[in-house]
Amino acid sequence: MARILIGLTLGLTLAGAAMAEQNASALFGAQRTGSHQPAAAIGSYAKGCAAGLVQLPETGPTWQAMRLSRNRNWGQPETIDFIKRLSAQATRHGWKGLYIGDISQPRGGPMTSGHASHQIGLDVDIWMLPPKRLTLSRTERENLSSIDVRSADQRRVNGNFTPAHAAILKAAALDPAVDRIFVTPPVKVAMCKTATRADRDWLQKIRPLYGHNYHFHVRLKCPPGARLCETQRPTVAELSKGGDGCDETLEWWVTDYLNPPKAAKPAKPAKPTPKKRGARDYTLADLPGQCRTVLAAD
Repeated sequence: MARILIGLTLGLTLAGAAMAEQNASALFGAQRTGSHQPAAAIGSYAKGCAAGLVQLPETGPTWQAMRLSRNRNWGQPETIDFIKRLSAQATRHGWKGLYIGDISQPRGGPMTSGHASHQIGLDVDIWMLPPKRLTLSRTERENLSSIDVRSADQRRVNGNFTPAHAAILKAAALDPAVDRIFVTPPVKVAMCKTATRADRDWLQKIRPLYGHNYHFHVRLKCPPGARLCETQRPTVAELSKGGDGCDETLEWWVTDYLNPPKAAKPAKPAKPTPKKRGARDYTLADLPGQCRTVLAAD
């Protein structure tokens, strides 16, 4: 009997070890529904998973979820509520509502393609394209593209960026559930120029990041009491040094990114830099232990 028990224990240990080494993006990408668990954001925005996610309805009175084939319209209840709030506010600025891009997979976790973040159900991509109608078919949602709001030289916004875009971004930044919003740097620069001197604190939440000229990316704070959710560090206040972040944006974008200083020639040949592991390379062992329970749940 002892030998049987030892054999069973060893078998379970080996099976657990084998599962831990499996590619996490494949495991989470295969999930088609959320877990029947209390809602929980587990881990960090770029290394975690999510329990009890809610699926955003494909179409609502002021929104439509895009690219339905990806099955990434799942989020924490707070995220779904935020989308409904902001899309309703968008109608006050002449838009029909919002086109919603990726939120998270049904159980969060790393994705096989695309984002490094969006892993705990608290990130949402919102298209820069103002909806002309909210009756798009599934096929139309797969083929329609958003608009680019950045000029060809990358130094300014183009004519696609309107006061309504700025107003909707401000409304998002003023929402107390929002931690930060990623936009293409020229959008941040444009908003810094137009904001009034007396009303600028919310601008610190508008964070410049390359790759966000077709959509803006809203990141919500860890919900109250979410003990397994890791708050992003540094915080927005630390990044902005308590200000609006406008001066640092201009300095970084114009001098460091678009016109980087020439690097001095190294005295010695540089050693090859080891390839950095990305989210698509994570194994289950890289994620919080609770993520195994999320995968195993009904």
